[in-house]
Amino acid sequence: MVSFEDLRKMFLLQDLSDSMLGKMLPFAQVRIFGERSVIFKEGDFAEIFYMLLKGKVLLEVEVSETVNVSLGAIKPGYSFGWSALIPGSSYTSYAVCVEPCEVITIPGNRIIQILDQDTTMGYQIMTGVVAILKRRLERRTGQFLKTLRTHPDIEKIF
Repeated sequence: MVSFEDLRKMFLLQDLSDSMLGKMLPFAQVRIFGERSVIFKEGDFAEIFYMLLKGKVLLEVEVSETVNVSLGAIKPGYSFGWSALIPGSSYTSYAVCVEPCEVITIPGNRIIQILDQDTTMGYQIMTGVVAILKRRLERRTGQFLKTLRTHPDIEKIF
């Protein structure tokens, strides 16, 4: 069973009131995943939003049959599966447990309903979502530019 304390451990939810958290609590469940478990696959219909309580999850994309690229690591207190907050979306990566994990799950459509009904809560959560996604985009942009700068063919141009 998920508690208020569990939800408060999540970066995205830490500043919400008890009343706001109480709206999510009935839909939140804890799921346990073993090491190397795939939580979702790239292309799967995105219906669940995830928040990591314990463990570590890698977000990966399959570049070829033999090569996977890690886009990032999710640590306890952080969220993944953002696509579930956009109706009709699919997940854009694989989520793979590096070690045994405890994950809070909430159906994305329930979160959307709650945020539609409580626009103050919706604003607070979406402000948090934007901040997290901004940091991830900046990190990935930096990684991409570093790769370009060190690529042998591109180095020849400069």
